[in-house]
Amino acid sequence: MNIKLETERLYLREFSIEDVQLLIDLNADEEVTRYTGDGPVKDLEEAKRILTDIIFPQYKNNIGRWAVHLKSSNEFIGWCGLKDIQEDNEVDLGYRFFKKHWGKGYATESAKAVLEYGVNKLKLKNIIARAAKENTASIHVIKKLGMTYLKDDICAHDPAEVYVYLTK
Repeated sequence: MNIKLETERLYLREFSIEDVQLLIDLNADEEVTRYTGDGPVKDLEEAKRILTDIIFPQYKNNIGRWAVHLKSSNEFIGWCGLKDIQEDNEVDLGYRFFKKHWGKGYATESAKAVLEYGVNKLKLKNIIARAAKENTASIHVIKKLGMTYLKDDICAHDPAEVYVYLTK
């Protein structure tokens, strides 16, 4: 297991090919994917494709979407991490958690650790985060991280807000 970051209550690790069912389970709840444009992962083959074509290639740059687990039980609760969006020349902060773990501070805790990693370890100059305007919980997390409103945009066909974390 390749642990990338730890917080008081969580550890973040790289996904492995054995995690296909975790992606299926996480995306099975329509409320979890309501603002993402993803929808349910159809089957094991699609989950493998997501891992091999989207998630794993990011790891070569020491970034990526990482599996988030509770230290107390090792339970997988979602993912959080950075994603290089080359066509926009941006590094995006994102997170997704099972609904039963919403409202417990895990998104803020893991995203803060990821943001600090991006700034302090990788020396990234700016990191963006975007959320659908209706996704007020996610926007609240982004603001708690100290990110600054940048512009309105579209996220998965929904009106969205884009925030940026500018380093000094």
